[in-house]
Amino acid sequence: MPALMGYDADHPRARGEVGKEGVSISTLDDFQRLFADIPLGDVTTSMTINCTASVALAMYLAIADRQGVAWSRLGGTMQNDMLKEFIAQKEWICPPDPAVRIVTDMIEFTSKHVPRFNPVSISGYHIREAGATAVQELAFTLADGLGYVEAALARGLDVDTFAPRLSFFFDIHNDFFEEIAKLRAARRLWARFMKERYRARKPESMRLRTHTQTAGVSATAQQPLNNVARVALQALAAVLGGAQSLHTNSYDETWALPTEDAVTVALRTQQIIAEETGVPLTIDPLGGSYYLEKLTDQMEAGAREYIERIDAMGGIVRAIDQGYPQKEIADAAYRYQLMEDRGEKVTVGVNKYVMKEEKPINYLRIDERVELEQIERVGRFKAARDMSKVERRLKQLADACRNGGNVMPVLVDAVKDYASLGEISDVYRQTFGLYREPIIF
Repeated sequence: MPALMGYDADHPRARGEVGKEGVSISTLDDFQRLFADIPLGDVTTSMTINCTASVALAMYLAIADRQGVAWSRLGGTMQNDMLKEFIAQKEWICPPDPAVRIVTDMIEFTSKHVPRFNPVSISGYHIREAGATAVQELAFTLADGLGYVEAALARGLDVDTFAPRLSFFFDIHNDFFEEIAKLRAARRLWARFMKERYRARKPESMRLRTHTQTAGVSATAQQPLNNVARVALQALAAVLGGAQSLHTNSYDETWALPTEDAVTVALRTQQIIAEETGVPLTIDPLGGSYYLEKLTDQMEAGAREYIERIDAMGGIVRAIDQGYPQKEIADAAYRYQLMEDRGEKVTVGVNKYVMKEEKPINYLRIDERVELEQIERVGRFKAARDMSKVERRLKQLADACRNGGNVMPVLVDAVKDYASLGEISDVYRQTFGLYREPIIF
């Protein structure tokens, strides 16, 4: 979590969080140890990081240089969806306009220098996890995507040079047919927007390629083994909906980072769907079903209504400034919670079929020494640097931020001279200012 918020492991605000919620990355040394013996030219890497995604990409490119791997061979995906952060997940450094500017820098840079890399994964997952309905997730996700397209076009980029590398990330919740319809509607809407609004010519520019993940928010701490069934059904919906990529959650993630046994069950769930059910053998196997086709049309119409409202506000950034998507999601989350509290929405094991006594489960506990060792390691690494080089690179970065230059070439040089993630984030804070979200009534 500290790395996601722009703080090094040795920062006071990182205390108690290091190693508890993911990989602790502060310097290029951390990145080098993370990818030791992993040939970057032979694998693709997905990184779920947003406000510091530019730093992570710079470190990835620096490690590729050390391995002697040409950037043209690198493949992978950076989440890097800052608009979604302001709407839902709330991990940010600077305000929306400069945040989108940095994302656009990455789109421009990768389209020229790292052509196999997906610079942004436009993410509805966290929008849904914050309490959005399926229609809201669909609408706000696509609106975010349109926002990035508009920003890249304003930069002077040709739509067909960057659109094929845009990717998406959707949540797969419990309503089986609704989730299938959502993915089908998403593909139709995106293709039409790209063709009709932006005059894309390449078929690849019109394709919506999506990763999916089973819904963390649907998992329960009560009777956690029930989550195995939830994950299996959600994963099946993702496959039937045409997802290109799938992450299945572990049943114990409401308690902590998953155990190895829980991860294995999640993996086997995917393998059973792939190897035993036969559902991947045909494209859109439920296409033609009256119910599903009608539901897809309804999802598309509902999403269009939201997108038209956002267009009328001046686009997604201005809508975020007004707190519009944030309020819509907050209201939807409140309505859902009321329904669950009243028993109108059944959650098995929580408000129905409750067990008086539940057996405790074994969950992963992180040794406190992990944090202390990482703090000490980062401190030693920083103390051994040539600070004159670090300071020069940070000044160059500040200049690029102020004069509108693309920050990525400067960042690659900065991390090679061992500027840390936190120090780079401080430059963003100082040059662009901190963000305070609007109060929602």
